[in-house]
This record gives sequence, structure tokens and C-alpha cells, in this order.
Amino acid sequence: MYAYFIGRVAQINSDSIVLETNGIGYNIIMSGRDMSELIPGDELKVYTYTSVREDAIWLYGFLDSQSLAFFKLLLTVSGVGPKGAMGVLSGASVDDIQVAVIAQDSKMLSKLPGIGAKTAARIILDLKDKVNANDVLAGVVGDGGNAKSATGAASGVKAEAAEVLTALGYSASEAMKAINKVEINEGMNAEDLVTMALREM
Repeated sequence: MYAYFIGRVAQINSDSIVLETNGIGYNIIMSGRDMSELIPGDELKVYTYTSVREDAIWLYGFLDSQSLAFFKLLLTVSGVGPKGAMGVLSGASVDDIQVAVIAQDSKMLSKLPGIGAKTAARIILDLKDKVNANDVLAGVVGDGGNAKSATGAASGVKAEAAEVLTALGYSASEAMKAINKVEINEGMNAEDLVTMALREM
């Protein structure tokens, strides 16, 4: 229905904001993570998802299009509705959730707001084939959804480094988190990356 709104933050509530645009105030539900970055008076662009029910129409908002896309992906999981998906995104970044899905880390997912052990297992089952491990390893989506450049060579080095770290006893989730903290320089090999990633553990 609405792709996005550009306007001014008129009010910040416990789980939503009022975004004023063209003289109209839209109540938009947002994650706590996104709302923590806002202050009244901010001018911003909010990407939106419209939820239509028999008794209500709700707008869910995101500060970047990647978060909106992942929110829609979460909605494909059996038993996860808009409120549950927003709770997931309030508890962790998209990148961290993707890492948990790839690593099948149900323990991490079950700690997110409104997500129990059964739902965490369902998220992993339903999304494991929809989350691209190479994209996460390459850091294509980082904090805030900003695109990062990643060549095929860099992706290969990261994948090799992740294999080494998991062989050393670290979980896939821990390995990918540490690797994504390291800035890849031209000419860096897997051994260099492993060394630097270990410093981030």
C-alpha cells in the first residue's frame, strides 16, 4: 500500500512513532532498536509494511529497506505475525539473526522478545534455505543495512577463514561475527583474516 514516508518525527511512543508528513501524522510501529536512534524533530525516510486485519490497519516502519525485506521474510515463517517479527528485529540486528539462522543457533533466537524454543526452531527450519551464507560472510548487509563492497575473492577468503575458526572449536555464529568485524584489505589471505578475527573473539 505505502512503500515509504518522508517526514518529521513528531512524537516517540513506547512502541511507535508519529511521523508528520504533509500535515498528516502517521502512527508507525517500529522496533526498539530503530527508535533508540531517533529524537523528536528528526527528518527521515521510513520504509513501511501495511498490516490489514478485520478490525484494524497498522503501519510497521523501518529505517532501511533491508530490514523491511527481512521483516517480510520472517512473516513467511509459520506462527510468526507482524508483532512477533517486529519483536525479533527489536532484539537483534538483521545480520545477527541471519548468522543465527545459518549457524542453526536456536538458543540465540529463543532469547529474542516473544520467541520461544519452538518458534526459534521453526524460524531456522523455514529460513535456512532463504538466507545466503555467502552474503552474510561477505558482510553484504551490515549494521543499519548499509551495503558494503565485497568481491568474490574477499568472500572466498572469509569463507575459508570461517572454516578454520570452526575447526578451532568456535561456533559458526561466533566465527562469522568476528570475521565481519574485520576490514578486508586487498591481498589479505585467510591466515591473516583468522589472526585478526581471533583478536575480535
